Amino acid sequence: MLQVQGIDTYYGPIQALENVCIEIGDREIVSIIGANGAGKSTLMKTLIGLCHPAKGTITFNGKRIETLPANKVVREGIVYVPEGRKILANMSVSDNLEMGAYSRKITRTQMQKDLESVYEIFPRLKEREKQLGGTLSGGEQQMLAIGRGLMADPKLLMLDEPSMGLAPIIVEEMFQTIKNISDDRKLPILLVEQNAFVALGISERCYVLENGKIALSGTSQELRESPEVKKSYLGG
Repeated sequence: MLQVQGIDTYYGPIQALENVCIEIGDREIVSIIGANGAGKSTLMKTLIGLCHPAKGTITFNGKRIETLPANKVVREGIVYVPEGRKILANMSVSDNLEMGAYSRKITRTQMQKDLESVYEIFPRLKEREKQLGGTLSGGEQQMLAIGRGLMADPKLLMLDEPSMGLAPIIVEEMFQTIKNISDDRKLPILLVEQNAFVALGISERCYVLENGKIALSGTSQELRESPEVKKSYLGG
């Protein structure tokens, strides 16, 4: 579904990504792990069109997209749930969710159907649908951010650090929900996550990003057993 070949991305004169190659298949959960500053979020921004690579190609469903702006990438079916949630704090839960469907031309009936679908996944959002987004707990805001992404009807969902700032028990629930979303909707997910333990627990394959380069890749099981990954990311 997604093929990234040899991309280099810069911030001015500073190179953030070098010769990065990844791929994601249909219905797959693929994780990218690495330390702070490794380039994980830059990779996400490059895939969604917020940054453009100086070199290399990004192919999605057979179409080259590396030069497209972000709004057109979303219309191709790639949806990005950013680090830090970036919800609209002064808008209600339901309005936040409806904003996720801005790129789709759908009827009010379809909008309501999609809202109910999100509420089935996250019942707490239904309970708080008239509440302002900024008054939600951290876990509820992450639910809202993911729900807003689902309202765009993605073909590929990209999640950037969904565990950030959440209590361990909430992280466990969140990642189980992410796995359920992928299974139930047959939806491929690209997961960028500093918490390597939980990322490797739900993904089929994983890439390790270090200093803007892919340092390791393989199945999640292989990387869980890798001495280097154990030492650097799993505390073993």
